Amino acid sequence: MTRPHPDAPDERARGGIRSVERAIELLQALNRQSVSSIDDLHRRTGIPKSTIARLLRTFEAKGLVAQSVRFGAYYLASGVASLCCGYNHQPQVIEVATPVCDALTREFKWPVTLALLDIDAMVVRYSTIPQSPLSLLHSSINLRRSLVGRALGLAYLAFCDPQEREFILDVVRRTGREEDALAHDPEGLERLLEETRRQGYALRVPELSQQSCTLAVPVFHHGGVAATLGLTWFSSVMTSVEAVDRYLARLVESADQVSRGLGRFKPESSREP
Repeated sequence: MTRPHPDAPDERARGGIRSVERAIELLQALNRQSVSSIDDLHRRTGIPKSTIARLLRTFEAKGLVAQSVRFGAYYLASGVASLCCGYNHQPQVIEVATPVCDALTREFKWPVTLALLDIDAMVVRYSTIPQSPLSLLHSSINLRRSLVGRALGLAYLAFCDPQEREFILDVVRRTGREEDALAHDPEGLERLLEETRRQGYALRVPELSQQSCTLAVPVFHHGGVAATLGLTWFSSVMTSVEAVDRYLARLVESADQVSRGLGRFKPESSREP
């Protein structure tokens, strides 16, 4: 009988890892909407419906998910709080920007987002969606936003160091994502980036969404871009020109406030008792 090589990958281990990935993907999908049916979750994740049903039963038994008897849909239960209660590390920019973002939403009601670069995309690290009465999403935390199609990405790409920009674009061109198609049109992208630098702000590429639009500006620190700050509104309520006129000055002021806060920030470990 042939024995497996000791260094050969264990199929059961690989299957086990994939099952964990699916469980995480499902929890993330549940987090993005207040309630979700199995059909909704299948469309958003691509996970087979039978697998989704088994995972939901497991989550429900562990107190992570509950089912609405009336609608037959699922929603996150209070047990999910136990998954993050031990996490207490936040990048400095999130700590500094949180009250600034909150203040903008209190003033204008629209959701405000802080995004940080993560290799080939901007990732939402803070959002005031829970505080805003005017949002299409239930949550946007950890959503990845295109660097060449989304306002949060364009605001970073236009104002970062040229050498860094070339490195980033080289990576983005390999993603194969539809939203990153503009990365394969160097002349068109450069025109858009030049316009963004000239204006001092970025807008989402209109083709990506007809329902809403985002206005974004960079947050500078130590001569580079530390993050981007964006405000999103319904396209049916106002045009981009109107939004820029109403919100740009306050958004830039808020980004400057975050930059100044980063300059003064001292981590807890270095503060005097």
